Amino acid sequence: MLRYLSAGESHGPELTIVVDGFPSNLPVSKEKIDEQLRRRQMGYGRGFRQQIETDTVEVTSGIRFGKTLGTPITMVVANRDFKNWTDRMAPFGEKPEDLKEIYRPRPGHADLAGAIKYDHEDIRNVLERASARNTATVVAAGALAKQLLEQFGILVTAHVVELCDVKAAQLPDSLEQLIAAADSSEVRCADSNASQRMIEKIDEAKANGDTVGGIFEVIVRGCPIGLGSYAMPDRKLDGRLAGALMSIQAIKGVEIGLGFEAARRMGSQVHDPILYDGQRYLRSSNGAGGLEGGVTNGQDVVVRVAMKPISTLYKPLPSVNMKTKEAELAAIERSDYCALPAASVVGENVVAWVIADALIEKLGGDSLEQMKDNWAQYQARVSRR
Repeated sequence: MLRYLSAGESHGPELTIVVDGFPSNLPVSKEKIDEQLRRRQMGYGRGFRQQIETDTVEVTSGIRFGKTLGTPITMVVANRDFKNWTDRMAPFGEKPEDLKEIYRPRPGHADLAGAIKYDHEDIRNVLERASARNTATVVAAGALAKQLLEQFGILVTAHVVELCDVKAAQLPDSLEQLIAAADSSEVRCADSNASQRMIEKIDEAKANGDTVGGIFEVIVRGCPIGLGSYAMPDRKLDGRLAGALMSIQAIKGVEIGLGFEAARRMGSQVHDPILYDGQRYLRSSNGAGGLEGGVTNGQDVVVRVAMKPISTLYKPLPSVNMKTKEAELAAIERSDYCALPAASVVGENVVAWVIADALIEKLGGDSLEQMKDNWAQYQARVSRR
């Protein structure tokens, strides 16, 4: 199974991720990884930091001549802004005399709980690792996963469906059209009218020193029947997807298929009738979002994810100085007004990672060639059912 460990602070020298479990002989494109990192930095409402960083990956192990070795893959994303923080983020030495420590936690952030948990006085020791800057490592891992999924015809994409109180109402009919429309939108919304209103909502938040969140949807096309399992709770694919997506900074909710809407309907309006066309099983709807009992059923996997507004407000909320215990306004860190478009890219890559993990679990094999042999055998077996 796939696993990874990541390390690094937002303003430290670099972000590092070590990935284990990929089969050997998988063709890997550095350009495709860098493209996902570039997409993560885009989107209307991002802050000044994105003008400083131009994220690219450096691979230091596990890939040779463009193919995986089957051994751990180490990737590094440099923080270009570190040159401006070398004294304040130095791993050794004394604190600078003019160091401005942070004592005023931001409501909604890990500041207060993290400072108490790890016995830190300077809240920067918390926010540097809790920062969404660290999602660059997750995206790099997901970019590898997407390249594995491509070998089996599995496509993962994401688009924004709601921003604050603005909802996408008119979406393209085909997935290809939806992808093209989302890619051409500054907020990754495939409804051009809603896209413009979302931009206006972000401008409104910026003018008021506020922030906005919203909902994005991830779609996976091409999953075979049988990824995941109903046998044990920790093997259910819907649970694994929800857990992985909830680990992204600022994510507060995940729903699959109809999600909470299913609770408002009768069963006859929720479940997807099973049909057979003489060769394969079909469904006339997809309320389940491609998952039943924690197992993929052959339809598109559809997951929607709710992101709260960014915690840093340029008109900060009331807080308490943790050193003096006096009432003060929360600290202000350089931040975004809206990171929802970027979060959709992060979510897309997180879902790709989980699906790739389930695919490796299903097919086994130490090399890509072995996985493809097992894939062909499994597909033949499914077609006979």
